[in-house]
Amino acid sequence: MKLSKYFYTTLRETPSDATMPSHIFLMRGGYIKPLSTGIYSYLPMGFRVLKKIENIIREEMNAIGGMEVDLPVVQTADLWSESGRYTAIGEELLRFKDRNNHNMVLAMTHEEAMTDLARYVLSSYKQLPFMLYQFKTKYRDEARARGGLIRVREFLMKDAYSFHSSQEDLDRHYQEEYDAYVRIFRKVGIEPVVVQSDTGIMGGKVAHEFMLDTPNGEDYLILCKSCGYQANREIAKFTREPFKGDANAMPEKVATPHSESIEELSKFLNVPEEATAKCVFFSVEDKLVTVMVPGQLEVSETKLRNYLKIKDLIPADESQIRAAGMVPGYASPVGVEASKTRIIIDTGLEDACDLVMGANEEGFHLKHCTPKRDFPKFEVLDVAEASEKCTCPNCSAKLTETRGIELGNIFKLGTKFSESMSCKYLSADKATAPAIMGCYGIGVGRLMASVVENSHDDFGPIWPKNIAPFQVEIVPIGKDDAVKAAAEDLEKKLEAAGFEVLFDDRDERPGVKFKDADLWGVPVRIAVGAKGLANGEVEWKFRSEKEMQMVKVEEVLAKVQEFYK
Repeated sequence: MKLSKYFYTTLRETPSDATMPSHIFLMRGGYIKPLSTGIYSYLPMGFRVLKKIENIIREEMNAIGGMEVDLPVVQTADLWSESGRYTAIGEELLRFKDRNNHNMVLAMTHEEAMTDLARYVLSSYKQLPFMLYQFKTKYRDEARARGGLIRVREFLMKDAYSFHSSQEDLDRHYQEEYDAYVRIFRKVGIEPVVVQSDTGIMGGKVAHEFMLDTPNGEDYLILCKSCGYQANREIAKFTREPFKGDANAMPEKVATPHSESIEELSKFLNVPEEATAKCVFFSVEDKLVTVMVPGQLEVSETKLRNYLKIKDLIPADESQIRAAGMVPGYASPVGVEASKTRIIIDTGLEDACDLVMGANEEGFHLKHCTPKRDFPKFEVLDVAEASEKCTCPNCSAKLTETRGIELGNIFKLGTKFSESMSCKYLSADKATAPAIMGCYGIGVGRLMASVVENSHDDFGPIWPKNIAPFQVEIVPIGKDDAVKAAAEDLEKKLEAAGFEVLFDDRDERPGVKFKDADLWGVPVRIAVGAKGLANGEVEWKFRSEKEMQMVKVEEVLAKVQEFYK
């Protein structure tokens, strides 16, 4: 492909809103163009990469028995009402009316449509199991679109759904999907971190996320380097060691001026943060919910939402808190009427004693508090968020924390959708049963951006050779006819051998051509110049290496073949 005939552009300056390497280089290299916030067009250079990633995923899905289908992105609200998600999902689901005044949605995921397709065909246990998958554009009205392709509103997703007659069969296929995902990510140069995750709007009881460990990630991961425990921070479990002091000491009010934060309180009273407890307040159906966790930890809103079975958590306002007899910044359930608030405490406080907590009076705290003795009726929940201050639930080693980008996820959905949407079959004993389902997703564009996050230098992406936009870039240096002829001869030989060649035939300075070559990340760059040709040589450079070498012209084809063998 001659560059003069190609539809491309490159940017010399970094776009003002781009901060992540993938966003910067995909924009500067002319892979993508923003059309609106979180909505991108793919230029030919980017589309080539996208399709190569898609083909890797397709091969792996086919290898475990997947059958490809294609479902509509525009769907009826009635379909989503069957599952209950039409009203359960918030504003991120785009709702609209068609010209006939029917309620419609622009699908952000395809559980409903795939279940509808399955029930159209499924009638007998003899048809199970089967797995269907698709590559489909989806739309999520994302409030926080950011990072280029990392968090977008319109996106290409590979989503797969499996249907089974037993939990054991789902478990078997789930492991096949797990293994296929590991192979997919390794093929694009990423060693994934696999963590237990929240099932969220998908439902189900078991879910895993495949993450790229990167400082630019928006998810926080909790890892144990000793036994291998891994989980998303929002649902991670950890070992509690309840603080135990003098169990017989009675609450004592002490002045604590300028000590609203746990850190300030700990320093002022000269006690460890583990000896304190703090309250966080939420308004749930207009009722105050008081959540208390050890002072050194934070509340996991995901754990709390799942426990309360609600979609959103709304912070309580000051008037609600004061109406219950508590004072923001100096609050605790001590002395509060049980009818005034619902109290939930973390498991780490259930058996603790001799704690410092708020006295419900400005500028004062209570020492020597014991929840079992001093609180009204309360509920106990694993509601604290794990951190590096915690220990592993499996081996008690110190946990570590890192950040990650979600590459893909897998869920054991169970019968959440098949029950509500009547996707059932006749079993061997002539009973009617709902199909047991699994769901498996990969964001293709996000994976493309994650590859760049994982593999780049100061000048651009370093694409793995199986997904690079082209396999070889030829760069003629100078206007000499012999240089042009030699470069074109190499192009013909390489293309005849089946290689994808980008030929930079522009009338530009070598520096401009080399900078653009770095942005395009083609694994092999061959520069053809008069000086080298005088010795029958060309300049060979791998994108992943800094140094170049001189190679005989007649050896180029064999060297490329060996590299891509």
